[in-house]
Amino acid sequence: MKDYFDLHLPDNDIRAISSIGLAHLGDAVYELLVRSWLCAHGKATGRGLHQAAVELVRAHAQAERAEKILPLLTEEELAVYKRGRNAHVHTIPHSASRPEYLKATALECLLGYLYLRGRRERINRLFAAMMEEENDAT
Repeated sequence: MKDYFDLHLPDNDIRAISSIGLAHLGDAVYELLVRSWLCAHGKATGRGLHQAAVELVRAHAQAERAEKILPLLTEEELAVYKRGRNAHVHTIPHSASRPEYLKATALECLLGYLYLRGRRERINRLFAAMMEEENDAT
């Protein structure tokens, strides 16, 4: 039986997944990280929890966090990020500009890629860098 919590797919299998597919998975990875971060920082209180999560997962917030980690990315990670940024998205929410949405998609694509490669430690390091200012505020 495959352990879907701890996948390690071969490079060829990951390359066969579209950038939108990687972003779809990365969106869930990011959402789980945000929810975990909120609970770990004592923000798990009913309605406030949901609102805090929504604020952190919006395209605008993701785009800001993507900018923070760009200097930390390896060449391989940057190539995946750019692949996601260049994805052919057809619908952009009214709450985000096109550049913000593409950066958010790029970040999600990167997280999906790293998840499928089994690079949990790298995901954690990047997420910690994204949340650095938030940590200082709590």
